[in-house]
Amino acid sequence: METKTIVAGISQGDINGIGYEVIIKTLMDPMINDLCIPVVYGSPKVAAYHRKALNISNFSFNNIRSAEEANPKKANMINCISDDIRVELGKSTPQGGEAAFSSLERAVEDLKNGSIDVLITAPINKHNIQSDNFNFKGHTEYLKKKADVEEVLMFMISENMRIGVATGHVPLKKVPEILTTELLVKTIKLMNQSLILDFGIRKPQIAVLGLNPHAGDNSLLGTEEAEIILPAIQQAEKFGILAFGPFPADGFFGAGSFTRFDGILAMYHDQGLAPFKAISFDSGVNFTAGLPFVRTSPVHGTAFAIAGKGEASENSFRQAMYLACDIFRNRQMYAEITKNPLKHQDIEIHADKVDELPPDIFNTEQPI
Repeated sequence: METKTIVAGISQGDINGIGYEVIIKTLMDPMINDLCIPVVYGSPKVAAYHRKALNISNFSFNNIRSAEEANPKKANMINCISDDIRVELGKSTPQGGEAAFSSLERAVEDLKNGSIDVLITAPINKHNIQSDNFNFKGHTEYLKKKADVEEVLMFMISENMRIGVATGHVPLKKVPEILTTELLVKTIKLMNQSLILDFGIRKPQIAVLGLNPHAGDNSLLGTEEAEIILPAIQQAEKFGILAFGPFPADGFFGAGSFTRFDGILAMYHDQGLAPFKAISFDSGVNFTAGLPFVRTSPVHGTAFAIAGKGEASENSFRQAMYLACDIFRNRQMYAEITKNPLKHQDIEIHADKVDELPPDIFNTEQPI
């Protein structure tokens, strides 16, 4: 299979947050150019402002007009905003939101037309970005709309766990009314598909968490487990999916059971993201599963309080770049295997377990 040099598009995020800091710190490492060709959708003026604030003098962007002009040995930048833009570090401003949207819109346009291969999004402020053109709760919902797909999954990825959330960005009081067996079956199927396609796991094992304390304690503390969640698991099993649960969330994470599963489905945002960030905040990645293209982001936000101070860790953003490229390669590998029936048949016959495959076939040991 021919190896393609991946063109990695990067949206600048909020210009007053730590987005530029983590982008620049990541791209200062020359090894990144061995992995991909970085193309930042942003502003040379804003980048220069941040370099000065961070006292970084040994780095600069290669300014280009389109992704096709990108220099494979440089960190490239496409200017998406007016030079009149004003940077106000640590502040949420309308201009910051407008600049974040302009960058995201241009990057997604290039992603859809094939000018870039993957998208890594720096953090936005969900309030100041709101406008007639962006009326979404976050990146995930916007990208779902732009891709015109019915279902996506917020999938948090680290070396220790892969955890998705069934209900995403919704108020906690609305979670019980949103949860249905049909929704959970769709989400479990989507997670299973992503684990196979994006992570190269042949027979994923998925843990499904309960909604109530102690997973309802035999319906004493709630009936959603018996009436909604368990039927969804049983239906998923009919599709050949290895789904287990529902597990009480506290004991599941407290006993370290999360290490024994390829994927974990939480019922609501904080049930999944609180333990994930407690364990993997510095190295975790947010991946949007279910899209026809690859999108990742760091797990942190704009962090206005430390913007321009040089205190932000770039590790999560770096891991987001690594993961985006890994998933792109895995999708290429999957397409190649399914296109070649003999190769696929050989794998099915001779490899009952992932461990029996040659170590690089599915890239199961990814640097994420």
